[in-house]
Amino acid sequence: MVKAILHGCNGVMGQVVTNLIAADPDIEIVAGIDIFNEQKNDYPVFKTPADCDVPADVVIDFSSAKAVDALLAYVREKKIPVVLCSTGLSEEQLAAVKQASKETAVLKSANMSLGINMIFKVLQMVAPMLAAEGFDIEIVEKHHNRKLDAPSGTAIALADAINDSMDHAYSYKFDRSQERKKRDPKEIGFASVRGGTIVGDHDVIFAGTDEVVTISHTAYSRAIFAKGAVAGAKYLAGKPAGFYDMQDVLK
Repeated sequence: MVKAILHGCNGVMGQVVTNLIAADPDIEIVAGIDIFNEQKNDYPVFKTPADCDVPADVVIDFSSAKAVDALLAYVREKKIPVVLCSTGLSEEQLAAVKQASKETAVLKSANMSLGINMIFKVLQMVAPMLAAEGFDIEIVEKHHNRKLDAPSGTAIALADAINDSMDHAYSYKFDRSQERKKRDPKEIGFASVRGGTIVGDHDVIFAGTDEVVTISHTAYSRAIFAKGAVAGAKYLAGKPAGFYDMQDVLK
């Protein structure tokens, strides 16, 4: 039985993970961490990582970028593996994540769903062929009206998958509103939509002469991310220090 600490347990995703794990015989939540210390869970909840003194095999994180620094300090001190699902991390925080992975196991993916991780592989295969034929590349992502970061971490990861397959030949254009000029053929453009309760929708558009190829993924519930995180936690428990992602889990 894998014993997990859930960081961000009282958030929307934290409660999805809580309910999912409650029905899983192979993993249990032994403690939660959340600044909003509401008593709505069957496990003890602490306001900060430093307050948590419950032994565990792994931490699952669905919090926010501002809460990640304290979490990284905690897992480094305790040498507890962590599945890091918070998005919108700064460059400094990403560097800290890499540093933490030298001391404990860290699993981080921009998106925890099986479908998105399959699309990463598809893009690495098809993008060089379409780019060679002069197709422009644009990414449109849509999320709910409470999402703080734009573009999404998944959108950037999709672009990274494309760029990695072509020796990083493309620059990223996040905003065209401040300039009036023709697009650079060696750029990947991003457009972000925020509204309603959209869970997550990503379109990678390859626009060529007289034809358009679109690779799409739509998330209809947050459960797909929770399932990926739980699978990642089971995989990561007991692993040596190092940096892992969902591709490792899928193998």
